[in-house]
Amino acid sequence: MATTSDSSVSFEETDTRHDEMHSTIEEWIDDLVDHVDDAQASEEFQEWLDVQSRFHDYSHRNTLLIKLQYPEATKVTGYNTWRNDFDRHVQEGEQAIWIWAPIISKRCPECENSPSYHENIGCEYDETPTDEWSKGLVGFKPAPVFDVSQTDGEPLPELETAAMGDADGLVSALKGAADELGVTVRIVDANDWEHGDAKGVCKYRSLHDLQPVVEAKARTNQADLAVTLIHEYAHALLHFDIEDEPERAKREVEAEAVAYIVGRYFGLDTSGSAFYLAAWQGDDLEAIQERLGRISSTAQEIVGSLEE
Repeated sequence: MATTSDSSVSFEETDTRHDEMHSTIEEWIDDLVDHVDDAQASEEFQEWLDVQSRFHDYSHRNTLLIKLQYPEATKVTGYNTWRNDFDRHVQEGEQAIWIWAPIISKRCPECENSPSYHENIGCEYDETPTDEWSKGLVGFKPAPVFDVSQTDGEPLPELETAAMGDADGLVSALKGAADELGVTVRIVDANDWEHGDAKGVCKYRSLHDLQPVVEAKARTNQADLAVTLIHEYAHALLHFDIEDEPERAKREVEAEAVAYIVGRYFGLDTSGSAFYLAAWQGDDLEAIQERLGRISSTAQEIVGSLEE
């Protein structure tokens, strides 16, 4: 694995690229596992969250790869897509950013592998012929993409900002997304607020109805109200049904991370966020992988519900 002068990584060797991409992700997470109680680990984690907020619909594996190769990237796509869809051209000498792209192929209904791999592993399914199998995801392969800063050509089309125009619109969208997310939401007048200095809470509706209820204290600062709602939605989705107290503390970090990603995506001020990963001490690589994946997928779920 080559390393450039600014400490970013590259995957130049075709024969070893696949394995190096896997091992580089594992090395980064291993390092996080080894240093969860250090400030540097929290800084590395927050840098990944920043990239995840710019690529909210990418998997945690791909945003890690982007962070490690080109952390300042803002919009990436393939060489031909830049040329054919945007009339832009990758500048000479630019180095590709390698991510995982899905492999879609006919897939065995039983072992869910492609025809060739289905044969190699000796799967005995034979109820329908291969040419009648439906297509599906059978794996991932390295794919080269380039950031917009590596291209020149026609200006990109003006896109609507992710912030939905203003914070009032975001609060309204958050209230509208509650049903889809399986949450009951209430904005409570300040005179009727019963939770002290807390800006928001997440609780059970009743002993018989376990759907989470998010309550937020009404205020004139709609951006601040939106941040509170996002935080409480993340709590509801990530650890509302977790009874184990140590695990709840670990999920708390996940919820804060989700709120950070979603807040940044929608243009809210998340500069006051701080991440203390010491709660994850004792977790192994696989456990941290699961946490990163859960953060990524939960942020995707909230953003997706809002954008609908």
